[in-house]
Amino acid sequence: KSDSDTYTCDIGDAQSRAKLVVQEMPVLFKKELQNEEAKEGKQVKLTCELSKPDTPVKWMKGDTVLYASEKYEFKQHGTVAELIIRDVKSIDS
Repeated sequence: KSDSDTYTCDIGDAQSRAKLVVQEMPVLFKKELQNEEAKEGKQVKLTCELSKPDTPVKWMKGDTVLYASEKYEFKQHGTVAELIIRDVKSIDS
C-alpha cells in the first residue's frame, strides 16, 4: 500500500507520469478459533492464525470488547494471535 503514489519518467525535455494504486489484500483467517474446555481455576489459550502478519486484533466476549488485565492476556507473533484467560470460572463460558 505504501508504494501507491505518482511515478515519473523524466528525459529532460519531457516527462511521462503514471499513478499507481495498490489495493490491499483482505485479511482472512488461515486457522479459526477452536472450541475449548477448561477446568475451573485453570487457564486456557484461544488461538487463531491470520493471512497477514501483525494485523490488529480485537478480542471480544459476546458483545463486550476485552482489554488486557490480570484476567486476560493478548499475544501476537506474526500471523498468530492468542488470548490467554487466567483463572477461568463458569461465567467465562
